[in-house]
Amino acid sequence: MRIDLHNHTTRCNHAEGTIDAYLERAIDLGIDIYGFSEHAPMDFDEKYRLSFEEMEAYRADVLDAKKRYADQIEILLGYEVDWLPGHMDERVLKADVDYLIGSVHFIDKWGFDNPEFLNGWKEKDIDEIWKAYFEATEAMANSGLFDIVGHLDLIKVFKYLPREDTRILAKDALGAIKRSGMVLELNTAGLRKPIGEIYPSRALLETAYELDIPITFSSDAHSPKQVGLGYKEATELARDVGYTKAVTFKGRDKKLVNF
Repeated sequence: MRIDLHNHTTRCNHAEGTIDAYLERAIDLGIDIYGFSEHAPMDFDEKYRLSFEEMEAYRADVLDAKKRYADQIEILLGYEVDWLPGHMDERVLKADVDYLIGSVHFIDKWGFDNPEFLNGWKEKDIDEIWKAYFEATEAMANSGLFDIVGHLDLIKVFKYLPREDTRILAKDALGAIKRSGMVLELNTAGLRKPIGEIYPSRALLETAYELDIPITFSSDAHSPKQVGLGYKEATELARDVGYTKAVTFKGRDKKLVNF
């Protein structure tokens, strides 16, 4: 069973290609379960996400595709929600979807993974940035609001790496993820970034396996050509660590399947 749950559409304003183009690429690759998880609306950083006014249109687009492609691929509906206390909206958090991905893209409203704000890395202590990132991830997991942890160690994207062992930095966050019942995605977008590595790293994935934290797979595609990229590497990594099953969703309920 091939799963790819974290993908975007042009409604986020920084992706390209039609919904059909994404799905046709997924079908060509033999993906069985494909999820759209658009950047959810909020009253901050609006230009990089769906607007509140487009929520119903986004839902209609995905559900229409779900009907049209029902005999070729299973399509799921979700959101990728930024963990930013004070800015998350109940219209998103209580939406009728298959799953919600909780992601940390901001530290004190600094978009650390956005090339536009790269200079921020030169103004701060790298170890402190990593600590703050995993503290935010821990808080996100403790909230109980989400189903999937988005790209667990996204903080490594530009190769600003800490002196301290990342397993130590992420220990409390991983403990919170375990307690919350959240799923960890193997997100292959990191292979397309300066870090050139899947999120999370092998070391963190091994720790997650020891904690019996379940996984799923995502390409985080922002164009049809990115669909499924790195899937072979991700599944090989997961199997090498010890995983044999991955999670899919329906109406916020988890289901384990072989991959």
